[in-house]
Amino acid sequence: EPPPPRDRCWHDGGQFCYSWEEDAELRLSLEPPAAPGTECYGVRWTPLRPDVTLKDCFSMANVSWYGGPSIRAQRWPLNGAESPAQPLVSGDLSANPAGFGPILERYFLGSTGVTVTVAPDVSLLLSVESHRQFCLETPAGREEPLHSRLCRSFPDGGNPSQCPACSPKHFMRDFPPCRSPIWRYHGPEGSAAKIKRGLRSLVRRLKRHRLQEGVVALGERGTAVLAAVDLVPSERRKRQALALVEPLELSITLSPYAGVTSPLFLRSLRGGEAAGYWLSRQPRPGASSIPLLTTWKGQLCARLNVTSEAALGWYLARARRLRQALGAAYMAFEGVEGNSFLEQDVPAPAELAGDGYTEVLAAALATLGNGTVISAGSRSSHLPLFVQMSPLRSDWSHAGLKGLIPSVLHYSLLGYNFFIPDAVGGSVAGATQGDTELFVRWLQIVTFLPVMAFGTPPWLCCDAWVLNLTRQCIQRHRDFVVPLLLKYSEEWQSLGYPIFRPAWWLSPTDPVAFTIEDEFLIGDEVLVAPITEKGQMWRDIYLPGQGHLWLDTNSARVFDGGTTLRNYSASLAEVPVFVK
Repeated sequence: EPPPPRDRCWHDGGQFCYSWEEDAELRLSLEPPAAPGTECYGVRWTPLRPDVTLKDCFSMANVSWYGGPSIRAQRWPLNGAESPAQPLVSGDLSANPAGFGPILERYFLGSTGVTVTVAPDVSLLLSVESHRQFCLETPAGREEPLHSRLCRSFPDGGNPSQCPACSPKHFMRDFPPCRSPIWRYHGPEGSAAKIKRGLRSLVRRLKRHRLQEGVVALGERGTAVLAAVDLVPSERRKRQALALVEPLELSITLSPYAGVTSPLFLRSLRGGEAAGYWLSRQPRPGASSIPLLTTWKGQLCARLNVTSEAALGWYLARARRLRQALGAAYMAFEGVEGNSFLEQDVPAPAELAGDGYTEVLAAALATLGNGTVISAGSRSSHLPLFVQMSPLRSDWSHAGLKGLIPSVLHYSLLGYNFFIPDAVGGSVAGATQGDTELFVRWLQIVTFLPVMAFGTPPWLCCDAWVLNLTRQCIQRHRDFVVPLLLKYSEEWQSLGYPIFRPAWWLSPTDPVAFTIEDEFLIGDEVLVAPITEKGQMWRDIYLPGQGHLWLDTNSARVFDGGTTLRNYSASLAEVPVFVK
């Protein structure tokens, strides 16, 4: 047992300092409040020996916690998740399902009004023990301090759910992708000619089924094949490219990786300025730098060096050139997440510690304009970018449909309100591929999200009535949902409130609301409560906000807020929606 601590700054009313001899020192200091009606404390642990590991744990007993990292089977609240101690850094869930996902902030919100925020320069591990606690700790043997900020919101004070790292920094955005669905191209990609034929075929079918609006999204491989042919822009080529998908628009996909056998990478090895375009291991004195090789989609690759202005300028210019040559309206960037140095246990430059790579690259990509989509976000929710959600399984589990609403609430709480959900029905093979019921229930949720995306077209997966339902949902999204998003995006920009809100937003003192993960609000006025259980045609619906009245859009009946509707009936063609 360590000796009892000593208070070393009893004379200072603004802080407490405790020291455990030869182990660690703790300093608690009263800090300026983050917002009116809150009080904040700085908590700083300092190890006094290299072998001391610092660990702060926060109990889940009678407290629901939100925020932190996205995970493979997303939970709302975080209490239901389970994770061993691992670096709190964004990652690719397809490559590492047990790791943390692409959206991540060092911010945790408790249902008691307490927030925990950790500075980006602190080396940090996070562990989650389901329904017991989550813990923040420092890496062993590093002798680094653990510094966090705790704030408490009083009942009449500021809104505790406003994440300081996540609030917008005064930008205005257009909403081009919101107004129409995304159709992902899964046709032949063997040659440019085959891709062009496949794109024309997809557009013809969309027209035939009266779905000729939206964006056709080409993956990274297809983009690379077309780029090899069409990288030199010309007016004639641009007109041909636009004609490929007219009257729809084209989205292309890029990544910051280059295969080690690609002409692009091989040219850079011959020296000159391009040699610094890729991340490198720190060279020994007098030695030349060696590219830090990593794996991307099964290939050995080098990764763009975002600390080099020359490399970023070259990459952005190449992206603009390609967008013009192919006549693309949108560009999606995959592979933005992750720390390549950490994955290989190699020391990283200071500016790329933690999620530095994601933050720097996102800021650079934001200069490409509002039609830009990225695959990850960390301290970048203020940028005018759309974020692509992680792929979900084609099943009813939390890694599939059941994880969709928890992910929506998680992204939005952290400030990432403008996301593109995974394709309707999920894009990772599951046990129930081709399930009409799953497709319909998924479709009913994404109708109320910023963008509707399709991988498998409805005429391939389902009966004719589902095709008709898809048309109705696209129209409902355009006429009913998009105006709501525009309205509440203004509130987000001025106040920092999320657009998609949990039930507890209107019932902050009702414990029942803290664990509801299958309903969400759009702003304060629309409640969406879809069915996420296979084979079910009814569900219980919690109507938040005591004193409010809710109009059922299906039956035109009015119900009191602060109550639960038992056994509410919803056929496969219906989604329960209430307007306040």
